[in-house]
Amino acid sequence: ALSGLFIVNVRGDVLISRAYRDNVERHLLDAFRSEIIDARGQSRSTRSARRNGSLDAPMRTIGSVTYMFKRCNDVYVVGVTRGASNAMLGFTFLSHVSRLCAHYFGACTENAIRSNFVLLYELLDEICDNGYPQITAAEVLKTYITQRSSTRDATREQIAKQELADQRAAVAAAKQVTGAVQWRQEGLVYKKNQVYLDIVESVNMMMSVEGTVLRASVAGAIYMKTFLTGMPNIKVGLNDRLSEETRASARGVDVNASAATSKRFIELDDLQFHQCVRLNKFSSEKTIEFTPPDGEFELVRYRVSDGITLPFKLMPAVKELGRTRLAVTVNLKSLYSDKTVATEVRVRIPVPKHTARAIVNATGGKAKYVPEENCLRWKIKRCAGHEEFQLDAEVILANTLEERKPWVQPPINVEFQVPMFTASGLRVRFLEVTDTSGYDVVKWVRYLCTSGGRGERSGSYEIRCA
Repeated sequence: ALSGLFIVNVRGDVLISRAYRDNVERHLLDAFRSEIIDARGQSRSTRSARRNGSLDAPMRTIGSVTYMFKRCNDVYVVGVTRGASNAMLGFTFLSHVSRLCAHYFGACTENAIRSNFVLLYELLDEICDNGYPQITAAEVLKTYITQRSSTRDATREQIAKQELADQRAAVAAAKQVTGAVQWRQEGLVYKKNQVYLDIVESVNMMMSVEGTVLRASVAGAIYMKTFLTGMPNIKVGLNDRLSEETRASARGVDVNASAATSKRFIELDDLQFHQCVRLNKFSSEKTIEFTPPDGEFELVRYRVSDGITLPFKLMPAVKELGRTRLAVTVNLKSLYSDKTVATEVRVRIPVPKHTARAIVNATGGKAKYVPEENCLRWKIKRCAGHEEFQLDAEVILANTLEERKPWVQPPINVEFQVPMFTASGLRVRFLEVTDTSGYDVVKWVRYLCTSGGRGERSGSYEIRCA
């Protein structure tokens, strides 16, 4: 049962306040304004916050109070309750309130509510009793509530058209939700049919000062963006070991017969598929087959722990020259093909906190001392394959009378983006798009290897100095 119902504008100002029980006060909307409305406004400018599902959730519990809310044009219809409640019943009631506003006033907007607040209070008294919804049908309510709204008769035709459009949209949504393909709308048409497939990998690596890899793993994902007509079927084949073993067994060939051949196959772990993927097809044929959603989506996530090809090797050397000087030498070498070019390679080299200044020279890119971060920053815009660069720096330390503690050297961090390269070696063997109409499709396949992925798949590429 609802404890109260409020209608507020986008700034959080209360337009309508109706308490159905004694356990709700008007000041409860202060938390709704600060925790929900203001938080949404502050997060809209940032991409990462926009992906946070808690900000878009239509139901929030703050303390002992649960807020259920629905956005209608420039107002929020908010239901407030304490303790356990029927959420589905609450949201249905909120939808009926907004529908009654549109039926009586022409639209559920701030101006319409301000012009008809007396009539709206009378409606709220009739449609809910002690927090339990009662009669919400507009045709029945008109026999009880005969007061006219400030909406002119000329808007009745607009209201009828809007109700018809809402009914059609509801029928279409019901068909989509109850159909076999819930994630794709029927009747999509594009002049140019295109498919984009991106394999994005993030490398997590820790290397010793001698160049020995202490740990290495790859967190990857396959992203797709589709602009296709109708209800197409897509098949994606990868060079993973599971797929090759299935094909080899069908041909009667041992996949492990050749060591050189087996190196081309990738062991994919922790596979997580989008709901559109037909898992029965993947289990039997080891091909990713699906009817795609329209637009951009994440097809699959994976992890690779073996057979990783590192894009860079970095050899640091730090030598003390007395009490007040350090000599730092860092050698960076790219290990990928010379046809590949990395962009925005950034190397962060930590220095002691009591550093006074630093003299830095680099054979490629730009390098400088950043006192705010206690580090040397080395930036290389373009780095082709099999290229080698070196940074030499003389770090001058502040001369103090206090006894210094031994400096524990943090690891060097490398950030990079290498297009058309994957550290795992994963490749797309085929990308097939079929449809009953047989139209032509433009296909794009891209690869990207980074030291920091999207969201929680961000990686770290670190080299110890001691």
